[in-house]
Amino acid sequence: MRASDLDPTGELHGGLPTYPWRWNPSPDLMTRRQLRAVGLRPGGQEPAAQVITRNGLRFGYLYRRSLALPVRPMTPARWQAHQRMMLARRTCPLCRAVAEHCVPTSLGCCLECADGLALTELEQLLTLARTAAVPA
Repeated sequence: MRASDLDPTGELHGGLPTYPWRWNPSPDLMTRRQLRAVGLRPGGQEPAAQVITRNGLRFGYLYRRSLALPVRPMTPARWQAHQRMMLARRTCPLCRAVAEHCVPTSLGCCLECADGLALTELEQLLTLARTAAVPA
């Protein structure tokens, strides 16, 4: 732990109280993920404090649980939009096959298409698929 990681007054970090990793001064302060795990969301509140990790390279905001709001329920329209988005992520742009998993973004196509093509052919087909998808 560095000395600058513990700043409960916020003098060194622009007024935001700062604590080192795994140091939580109050059970009322939680990260977004911790709030989500108990069915809450920050609800527009500003961060009450922050946690510094990895020698000051990363940080996480802490929010007050007492001011948090319940998570909004998933509506039928949102659920349909989510399903369409996931279908698009699972569809290969070259062969239009729908996979059980998301198409790797590093390849831009399904594994079967990537195995059967040379890299230059793959780039050419991806360019054609992108231009065909955009209406003129």
